[in-house]
Amino acid sequence: MTETRSRALAKVPQVTLAFWAIKVLATTLGETGGDAVTMSMGLGYLVGTAIFAVVFVAFVVLQIRADRFHPLLYWATIVASTTVGTTLADYADRSLGIGYTGGSSLLLALLLLSLFAWYRTLGTVAVDSVASPRAESFYWLTIMFSQTLGTALGDWTADTAGLGYLGGTAIFGGLLLLVALAYRFTRIPHTVLFWVAFILTRPLGAVVGDLLDKPLDHGGFALSRYSASAVLVVLILGLVLLLPHRAARRTH
Repeated sequence: MTETRSRALAKVPQVTLAFWAIKVLATTLGETGGDAVTMSMGLGYLVGTAIFAVVFVAFVVLQIRADRFHPLLYWATIVASTTVGTTLADYADRSLGIGYTGGSSLLLALLLLSLFAWYRTLGTVAVDSVASPRAESFYWLTIMFSQTLGTALGDWTADTAGLGYLGGTAIFGGLLLLVALAYRFTRIPHTVLFWVAFILTRPLGAVVGDLLDKPLDHGGFALSRYSASAVLVVLILGLVLLLPHRAARRTH
């Protein structure tokens, strides 16, 4: 009976308001945590990317090897994906010199290629189908690209487009509201809306993270990256441990 029930469930959580709240906090933590390692500790983008990439791969392996959905493991993997996304995007944009526009364009192409390959291989990119090692591999690769793209897109909006951190927060918050309205009032496939919202939460977290820890003369609140990251960790753990989290029921 337990085995039959397990096969009916995906290894990712149901998409609820709690899911989106934790996702935004996790992406914000990715920005402050990634910057704490690369900037505050002075390790640089390449070393920071290497560190977080190892952590991310380790968590993905644990996630794939797990026999069922584990909330703490899942969200630890999400946080790892968003920190490596932060440092990787910063390395591509700044160290490689391709800029925010070039970085965003490259990462968007990689994200779309990942979704295309996933769909061609398994016939669906719906999150409730994520139950096999192959589907999970595509899922986490796509997430990593989306987190990296979100960092570059957030930086482009705040800096290149000149909207600043508050402006970027308003832009991406407004876009997410439109996605929520589309979910409620249109017939756009929910899978499409999920991935659009998932991508948009990352630049929202990026600009909010920058808003918290950038200097006052750069439009930020000049908070310590360490203290901001610690508060975000506590908030995420509180939501994960106190709120109910169920695995998504498979429909594919």
